[in-house]
Amino acid sequence: MHPAIETTALTKRYGVRTIVRDFTFAVHPGEVYALVGPNGAGKTTVIRLVSGLAFPTSGVVRMLGHDPHETPAVRRRLGAVVEAPAAFYPYLSGRSNLRLHANLAGGVAPGRVDEVLEQVELGDAADRKVGVYSLGMRQRLGVAAALLTRPEVLILDEPASGMDPLSLHLVHGVLRDAAASGTAVLLSTHHLDEVVAYCSHVGIMEEGVLIDEVDLRDRGARVRVQVDDIERAHRALSAEPWASDVSFRGRDLVFALHEGADLDRVAATLATAGVALRALGDDSFDLRSYYRERVEAERARRTSVDERPGGVA
Repeated sequence: MHPAIETTALTKRYGVRTIVRDFTFAVHPGEVYALVGPNGAGKTTVIRLVSGLAFPTSGVVRMLGHDPHETPAVRRRLGAVVEAPAAFYPYLSGRSNLRLHANLAGGVAPGRVDEVLEQVELGDAADRKVGVYSLGMRQRLGVAAALLTRPEVLILDEPASGMDPLSLHLVHGVLRDAAASGTAVLLSTHHLDEVVAYCSHVGIMEEGVLIDEVDLRDRGARVRVQVDDIERAHRALSAEPWASDVSFRGRDLVFALHEGADLDRVAATLATAGVALRALGDDSFDLRSYYRERVEAERARRTSVDERPGGVA
């Protein structure tokens, strides 16, 4: 299956400042991909580049196989809310605003406006002026506008900003449903605790760089170990056919244990390799902790590089 969104070495500079550097990733139909990172990490810039709202300094971006700048017509297959909340006429009702969006987009089926209003649970408020909507309601109206054309690609910048917990749960369900219908969903968010419930992939950004990607669909049957020699343990476990995705998690190792394998193999393999096992157990994936560890490790790595003569890694 070809990616719906794909970038290669995407870079954006404003003057001498690099905002996004060598950003390479892909989002396939049916996936919900969340960009997470601290403020200023470059999440919104990536979204603007991918959606065709900003030109890259270098690198390649493809949406449904096309460059959105060279083939702007591809953006008709995109639904987006960037730098939310979306702009609406405050003196018009929610329904009237969506009808304007539908007329501008063209090809929107009769009844679709009412359908998306019900999806985001704004049916009862549809005929109120948007000027009296709360921030969360305007955010939901923005999501409804992005869904009007049944887009193949849905891009949302901080869609949950200003939402109450019930609205958050509602929007998460809408995004899951969109992905289930084959839409590729890309969003940025600060809501790490909820991401695991509705996203399939997470990209962690730090100072314009994609420092890690997590496939949330493959988080079962994982083991976490503490050892006295983490490098030797990594080599030993990586060589075993019953262990995969052996990776560093702070001072620990985490890996997937294949079906049918048991924990006794882990202890025996490490003992044979001359590694002392200090702790062994299931790995309960905590995205917030994992995110913090990866960002802190990246900052420590950069500090170490900067302190070397010439700052060369």
